[in-house]
Amino acid sequence: MRILIVALALLATPALAVEPLLRPSARLLFKEPEMLQSGRCVVYEEGGAGWVMTDPVFYLKGEVLATDVRSRHLGKCPVVPGKNIEQYSRAEFNRQALAYPCVGPEAAERDEQIGIVRLRVSEWETPYARKAANAGRLYRGMFIDRALKKDMEIELEADLLGVCGQ
Repeated sequence: MRILIVALALLATPALAVEPLLRPSARLLFKEPEMLQSGRCVVYEEGGAGWVMTDPVFYLKGEVLATDVRSRHLGKCPVVPGKNIEQYSRAEFNRQALAYPCVGPEAAERDEQIGIVRLRVSEWETPYARKAANAGRLYRGMFIDRALKKDMEIELEADLLGVCGQ
């Protein structure tokens, strides 16, 4: 009888294997797939903080080409000793943005499912002020470390995008 219980426990172990967690971007693709259908106009926005004196809103607009849910290993976020993110240079910020999503120094590395949207860029407006160098992915005509061009293709997590005109 004991052998039967042990055998069943060993056979059930693979069924209990941990699946990678779904990030909000992956859940969005499953929950509202029509929102990010191929051909749909989407926008990525940064800025706009404040109640009375609001910061300008910078954006990147494009057309959805494809969506996908991928498994990604979340490694440790790059750290610049002695600096917080507001003090990063543009190169240091880009290294952080390219590693995202990632985990903090105290968290364990893990695998997660992320929802990715590939889009074709149609228009954009980026900040040029020096103070915006470490404030977002858009800066001086660039998307992170790539010069923006009409019809170029980029990938973003689904939950960072909104539908145009909303």
